[in-house]
Amino acid sequence: MPRKVKLILNPMADMGRAWKTANELRPIAQAFQGELSWSGTVYPTHAIELAKQAAEEGCDLVIAMGGDGTVHEVINGLMQVPADKRPILGVVPIGSGNDFAYSIGLTQKSSHALAHALKAENIQVIDIGLLTDEHGRKEYFDNTLGIGFDAIVTIRSHKLPIVKGFLMYLTAVFQTILLNHNPAKIKVETDQGNWEEQLLMLTLCNGPREGGGFMLSADSKNDDGIFESVAVTNVSRLTMLRLVPEFMQGTHARFKQIRMGAFKRMKIASDRPLYIHADGEVFTSFGSNLTQAAVEVIPQALKIIRG
Repeated sequence: MPRKVKLILNPMADMGRAWKTANELRPIAQAFQGELSWSGTVYPTHAIELAKQAAEEGCDLVIAMGGDGTVHEVINGLMQVPADKRPILGVVPIGSGNDFAYSIGLTQKSSHALAHALKAENIQVIDIGLLTDEHGRKEYFDNTLGIGFDAIVTIRSHKLPIVKGFLMYLTAVFQTILLNHNPAKIKVETDQGNWEEQLLMLTLCNGPREGGGFMLSADSKNDDGIFESVAVTNVSRLTMLRLVPEFMQGTHARFKQIRMGAFKRMKIASDRPLYIHADGEVFTSFGSNLTQAAVEVIPQALKIIRG
């Protein structure tokens, strides 16, 4: 059992209902036999600083309580810490998508998730992705990195305050098909080979699912040292609409317009600005001039508590 625990709460998770959830979980936290403290995020990227600070304070377990964005920030903080001093990561999923929690087999019931994390009995090691853009900016990611279509979906989903969860992403998907059907000519170089094609979407997967229900790479495992790539070529709007239910069911690979692959290292160059999300967090948005990026797998990078 861990000795010193930091619980990092995103109070805006679950459309602002996270405070109520946290209050309901207090008895579980108070029953913990070791040292446990809470920290709440108050601005974007704050969880990065809090996670790094928790490691510096000697915490051996950091629990991210929020959605995929909170987990993403916590991981980016932990990955700044030397591996031998890096705390274990636990997750209490209370966000919109909770795709990382899904990938590690966690229950969606927050009380069970917190009790499970504090026991810290099922500790395993996962791979982490590292994105480096042409300007040297770096970002770690734990689940998926999307370029093009699904990045624009992410941007649009953040502007939909009324709906939540999978419905929020699905609404943004239809908006993107109608308003942002702009393929880019992308050159891809990987350790498995090089290719070039007009693409609407290129998603790099460490886990199987994104957007709360789109099964992009059902066979992806975040502990095998390999990422999968899912590319959608220059298809019509009608075909993209046709592919939406296929992505939901994970049956899209049978279509000739879908290009699947696997890699450990990848370089990307585009004739148009690259719109990118990392774990559902916007890395580059409209107005970006970024056209080149590189991605690599960091194998066995982080200890986590699986479900």
